[in-house]
Amino acid sequence: MSSPSLLTVSSAQRLAVAVVVTISVGYTITVIAFVLSAGSFPQIALLIGALAGFFLPHYLHIRAALGNVEPSGAPYGLAMQVVATYAPFPAFGPWWTAAAAPILAGSVLLRLGPRRGTWAMIPIMVFQAWWSSTGPYGTIASGFYYALTVFITGFVLYAVTRLVVVTRELEQARAELAEAAVLRERLRISRDLHDGLGRSLTAIALKGDLAGRLLAGLPAGAAGETREARREIGELVRIAREAAQDVRRVARGYREMSLTQETHRAVALLEASGVSCHVNLMEEELPRPVDEMLAWAVREGVTNVLRHSAATTCSISTSRVSGAIRLEIANDGVAPVETSGGEGPRDGHAATADGAVLSEPEGVPAGRDGSGLTGLAERAAAVGGTVRARRAGRGGFRLTVEVPAP
Repeated sequence: MSSPSLLTVSSAQRLAVAVVVTISVGYTITVIAFVLSAGSFPQIALLIGALAGFFLPHYLHIRAALGNVEPSGAPYGLAMQVVATYAPFPAFGPWWTAAAAPILAGSVLLRLGPRRGTWAMIPIMVFQAWWSSTGPYGTIASGFYYALTVFITGFVLYAVTRLVVVTRELEQARAELAEAAVLRERLRISRDLHDGLGRSLTAIALKGDLAGRLLAGLPAGAAGETREARREIGELVRIAREAAQDVRRVARGYREMSLTQETHRAVALLEASGVSCHVNLMEEELPRPVDEMLAWAVREGVTNVLRHSAATTCSISTSRVSGAIRLEIANDGVAPVETSGGEGPRDGHAATADGAVLSEPEGVPAGRDGSGLTGLAERAAAVGGTVRARRAGRGGFRLTVEVPAP
């Protein structure tokens, strides 16, 4: 069984407005209909004036209460409502006052607050009890009934408007608690990254340094192999140290990526892996969100080239196309996609919810290792961009990212 949904500010405000309108119309509609149908022209004019003088301040009180605006200054609007409630008594008798007095009690509570407003309601309740018990058909029971009507109606109007304020405060409290929970989780992740992965990467770098020193002490019989091994170990140490620095930056919360720097790192990594790399970046300063998005795209694209292909060449280029910046990463050496169940070869395309067209990483069957491109598409969608990844020609693969930029 599903749990009931929480009351939102908008639903609470709709409820409050519905209750206020129902009470305001329900209490006064009979008097208004009687005067309009049987009253004289002066009585109709007096009724229109009384309605305007009563409900205009009433509306202002309700609006201020729904907006949680603290009242200030003299209560002129409340005084106008009192006059509009009791001045027509000689013309209409007790019927208009009986309809307006309970609504007036709500305005009293909203304007003066529950402490002072409760005391201010006492004269209203006493007057209602007096005329309803001393009239031609009055009884003590009717006096008690009308006095109780003033009290209950006033607090109902006050309660439904305060419900909106309390609901808004609860929503703010929930948002603050959620933000605090996210902050605590970030602190935990930062601590775990710094204490766990950072320490492991530092140990890898130290072990690499040690291996390099041990190689330096070997006899010179295999100088070429020793030199090559020393170079590879040095590259391993450099990459481990850069990764450790990245972990520390993430843990400290100020990591910033740059397209130029990420491209330089990608070129060094590709060439160290035996992949010839060609770079053609446009000389234009990009907005920070666009630059960071494209840097992530370079990182993801180069990671796929190294992990999922036997590429010998790779190109990275940027260009401006129709108000957008386009990044293209193309490589060769794509492995053929295995098929199962006699379904024939797949084209490697998959559509995401945001409209980006993705592909399985080069030659990797669906569901095995495709989360990187999905995450990249989500990053691109956050800045209004798109991602397309597809096979190009025979054994080629092209990753295209377009991000709007002024």
